[in-house]
Amino acid sequence: MKAAVAAALVLLLGTAAMAANQQAQQSHHADTASVSAPSALPLDYVIGADDVLSIVYWREKDMSAEVTVRPDGKVALPLLNDIVAAGLTPDAFRDRVIEAAKRFVESPNPTVMVKEVNSRKVFITGQVEKPGSYQLNNPMTVLQLIALSGGLKEFARGKNISVIRPDRGEPITF
Repeated sequence: MKAAVAAALVLLLGTAAMAANQQAQQSHHADTASVSAPSALPLDYVIGADDVLSIVYWREKDMSAEVTVRPDGKVALPLLNDIVAAGLTPDAFRDRVIEAAKRFVESPNPTVMVKEVNSRKVFITGQVEKPGSYQLNNPMTVLQLIALSGGLKEFARGKNISVIRPDRGEPITF
């Protein structure tokens, strides 16, 4: 038997995915671990790196833009330059944009929309058919993520799966 070849499957949950989903996951039982990223954004959704935002000003179309949040958490907006978006809810980011725009517009009225959620990812490594990075666009259980990655390989130890998630910057293993 090729027991030496068998290795544990490791699911690494991205920090942005974990920060935004921590409350939802705490309500699940340990034996039904899940990772959720609902298609309709929750009110407390936190913007992360790689998310695509649309900022639209009423009557000020030259200040409107569709931007991607950079790895440093900032976006570049016309006239306003770099503004931090990561770590904020869309409403908090809107408030920040309004404050910055007051230098150029008397009563700025931007709308902030999250067009694409790209910051919620998991990384699947180990003895699965297709290890790699996977987007969390819908609620998913660990079992669904394993299936998405092509399932376990023949000699994988199915009872030796680790889920690693960051908590305040420190990795926690389940």
